[in-house]
This record gives sequence, structure tokens and C-alpha cells, in this order.
Amino acid sequence: MEIILALGIGVLTSAGVWLLLRPRTFQLIIGLSLLSYAVNLFIFSMSRQGLMIGKEPVIKEGVLANLQHYADPLPQALVLTAIVIGFAMTALFLVVLLASRGMAGTDHVDGIRARDAQEMP
Repeated sequence: MEIILALGIGVLTSAGVWLLLRPRTFQLIIGLSLLSYAVNLFIFSMSRQGLMIGKEPVIKEGVLANLQHYADPLPQALVLTAIVIGFAMTALFLVVLLASRGMAGTDHVDGIRARDAQEMP
């Protein structure tokens, strides 16, 4: 299970970096989203006990009150917070993208079209 999770994190990271290097702003936004998903999975997988199956999420009577018998809630809370913040930032980036495209007439990161870049001396 761990190798599948590691491969998934690697694929998300590499696809996110590749999209970050593209010249269009929409691809940049998707790349940032993929990188944030990879970081969320990394944080979740690096919790103290890793992936826990069959552990209690809250304190239960009759079970000892230590982390050996319970799932650690801190990584789950961090990832949930990161998902909410990432969604809000993606929405903000999309609004800025639409406004920038409407004002400049292009969606390139540097503000010029590929044809115009070839004609420059």
C-alpha cells in the first residue's frame, strides 16, 4: 500500500511541476492544484503511525488512552485545512485569470503570444 501511495505522490508532483512550466495561466493553476494535492497526501502519509486501518478515531471506554490504539487526528486536521485553503486559492486564481485574460487579451504567463515572441528581435 505504501508503494502505491509513494508512486501516486510522485506522479502528482511530477505532473504538477510539468504543468507549472507551461506558458499558459490555466495550466499553471492546475499544476499548483496538483502540487497541493501531492503535499496533502505526503503530510497524511507522514503521520506518526502511517495509514491506520481499524483504529478508533475518538476515545472509547474500555480502550487505553494512548496513540497506540487511536488514529492521530493532527495530520487529518492539517490536510482538511489545507484542502479548504487550496480550494479558496484556486477559486481566487481563476477569477484573477479571467480578469487578466479579459484585460490583456491573452492567457500567456508573460503576457505575450507565441507569435509575438518569435517576431521580437
